[in-house]
Amino acid sequence: MATQGTMAQRTMSDGTRIGVYHVQPKGERRGGLVLIQEIFGVTEHIREQCDSLADEGYEVLAPALFDREAPGLEASYSDEDIKRSKKLAMEEHPFDQSIADAQTCIDELKQKGPVFITGYCYGGSVTWAAACRCDGLSAASSYYGSLIPKLVDEAPRCPIILHFGKQDPTIPLEGVEKVQGRHPDVPVYLYDAGHGFSSDRRANYHRESSELARKRTLEFFREHGG
Repeated sequence: MATQGTMAQRTMSDGTRIGVYHVQPKGERRGGLVLIQEIFGVTEHIREQCDSLADEGYEVLAPALFDREAPGLEASYSDEDIKRSKKLAMEEHPFDQSIADAQTCIDELKQKGPVFITGYCYGGSVTWAAACRCDGLSAASSYYGSLIPKLVDEAPRCPIILHFGKQDPTIPLEGVEKVQGRHPDVPVYLYDAGHGFSSDRRANYHRESSELARKRTLEFFREHGG
């Protein structure tokens, strides 16, 4: 499937140039949106997600966070690639660098209006941390970020909603309950699905949950200026 944006090099806050997928909004511009990848890189699936959100009126930037360690990474869902991608995300790439790269993208977009952020899997964790640490965000929507229960002591600085799957073995329900207990003001949505339920490339894809989470995300962004 052809994508409608372009991948171009941009300079990050540490002086490194990495690829950033950029899509202009279709129709009237609602705002800017930073979309954070899964552990697999800025894959065709992630680019399609960007395009789909651009169709809703958002100018989207998706930074290739792992370009420093694995330039141009587009991993598959094979066991070998999953193992390699997990090692890259959890051991080789600094998590704080992902937050800094998100901030660079936010800074580029915020001159034009409100900025939102969303992300999946690893990107869901980055989305939570960005909502807690970054400046210039109007709202955030995080999908099944496994690190969120470990970052529960951080407080969001912008409105955020969280999406989790009830059958996600990587995020036990007690972890979700920990987040709910610590942040009762944050809407947490649980779906009858597993990890990665929003990706139609994965065995755990659950169309009904994916569509509902997207609807909630768009409504939430629109409630906060988008």
